[in-house]
Amino acid sequence: MKKVLSFSAMLMLGLVLSQLLPSALGANYEHTREVIEIMLGVCLAFIMINVGREFEVDKSNIKVYAKDYLVAMLAAALPWILIATYYIFILMPANWHTSGTVWKETLLLSRFAAPTSAGILFAMLAAIGLQSSWIYKKIQVLAIFDDLDTILLMIPLQIAMIGMQWQMGIILAVVVILLWIGWKKMATFTLRSDWKSLVLYAVLTYGITYAIYLITKYLFGEEGSIHIEVLLPAFVLGMVMKHTHGSSKADNRAATCISLLFMLLVGISMPLINVNVAAAENTPSIIATLPMPSWGTIAVHVVMVSLLSNVGKLAPMFFYKDRSIKERLALSVGMFTRGEVGAGVIFIALGYHIGGPILLISVLTLVLNLILTGGFVIFVKRLALNAAQDKTK
Repeated sequence: MKKVLSFSAMLMLGLVLSQLLPSALGANYEHTREVIEIMLGVCLAFIMINVGREFEVDKSNIKVYAKDYLVAMLAAALPWILIATYYIFILMPANWHTSGTVWKETLLLSRFAAPTSAGILFAMLAAIGLQSSWIYKKIQVLAIFDDLDTILLMIPLQIAMIGMQWQMGIILAVVVILLWIGWKKMATFTLRSDWKSLVLYAVLTYGITYAIYLITKYLFGEEGSIHIEVLLPAFVLGMVMKHTHGSSKADNRAATCISLLFMLLVGISMPLINVNVAAAENTPSIIATLPMPSWGTIAVHVVMVSLLSNVGKLAPMFFYKDRSIKERLALSVGMFTRGEVGAGVIFIALGYHIGGPILLISVLTLVLNLILTGGFVIFVKRLALNAAQDKTK
């Protein structure tokens, strides 16, 4: 619980700093921002390598996972679609409802609500003694699959944002090759997995993607640059590493510190917020030009978006009918947890200059869900215990 609240606190601290640093640093702020973006990329790579290391599939029994992937895909898609629809039809003027650009930007930003935080969830369920339960084992598969689904869906969303240029053809080829390598070589390579080695892998992974961007930008200009998001390369690297169960206290402490730093940096990356300004100017994003509502209105939207995101996560309730309703509800509520991957989607959205009130609402929704995570997990434990007691009657 302390870890989850720390994530929320760091995100909020970063949000406060994002409003103070531009004026405090003045002309030096742009250089600072570039450093922050590089650090964000390395932290995100580290997190995704760890997510990939959790990905375990029995290839000899692959048919078993087809249903799980469908459930995970629905659990990721429903919150995304509900929130995107809410943003479009509740927050935006009617003349924007049919704008393809508005839909593209909103669908990209709304994806923050799709992924369950595997790292936070697994640690908390294990801490309350559910590691041997059906709920834990099933949620382990679903959480990883919905992270994977989020990563894969970012590709067509990028294509929608940029357009099907020749650069996207190269990116698609890279994606296909990476997925093939990840599947064929899953858990094959014996690599050091202590936190220092993982940081090195993260630096190299992000460094390669960033170098490709800089070289192609130099050769073809910003419009012709190739920008491969670090999510998939890092995830695949984690997949191909031989899986090791259990980590040292130092490794766990370092992973937590890097996740906390990532949350802080995501908050710091937020654009300036001013509820007294009618709309943002000089931005390529349409939805960033929405006028900022009052804080009271923002709070209402945060609550509504949180409710919609968690209603969408109830998809597992309608499957696994061989299990009791309490077990299925526990499985669904466990999927409510949000964290680093969702924040990573917000970071990617920032790269497309998407801002305005919708970005702020998304960040504060993430904060609210982090605060509520402890309550979600306690509720899961009670449901699991009640289900076990029902079976003994």
